[in-house]
Amino acid sequence: MYMLVGRFDKVSGKGFGEMYGKVMADLNLRQAIAAIFFLTLFLSMQGWFCQASWAEERLAITSKIANVRSGPGTNHETLWQVETYYPILIVEKKGSWYRFKDFEGDLGWVHNSLVGSIPSVITVKNSCNVRSGPDPGNPIVFTVERGVPFKVLNKKDNWLEVEHGDGDKGWIYRPLVW
Repeated sequence: MYMLVGRFDKVSGKGFGEMYGKVMADLNLRQAIAAIFFLTLFLSMQGWFCQASWAEERLAITSKIANVRSGPGTNHETLWQVETYYPILIVEKKGSWYRFKDFEGDLGWVHNSLVGSIPSVITVKNSCNVRSGPDPGNPIVFTVERGVPFKVLNKKDNWLEVEHGDGDKGWIYRPLVW
């Protein structure tokens, strides 16, 4: 640093004290900028390390029918019911209850005993053909409306082999589901 200050001193014609103050001011500004940068980086990464492992976890209903409640407990109102393989995105845990968001963005609570880690999807279009194979040329096995959940059995390109809770199976085009 002495040589650097010396050069500045010779070039600028300013005294050592004046140059030292400028260099220190520049360093303090750089340090402040670096500190702000690293603090911002740390705080943004905080979510990766400090968030609970369930955040944004996608699960599915495993029971035949599950009550979706307004709060974490059976004393809370039942808002609606969902069937087997209904996919949910966990947004909060409270005791043995999960708060979730569904494919429509609706929020509700279910008990953790009613869900599991099953790959599942739900139809998002008003009418969805389920076919015998992963191609639009394959025959239609059945047609479903919006909001029908399926377990995913297999994937091929942009097609999913699915099974409904009643046992019906077929292939559905990926853009038709969430």
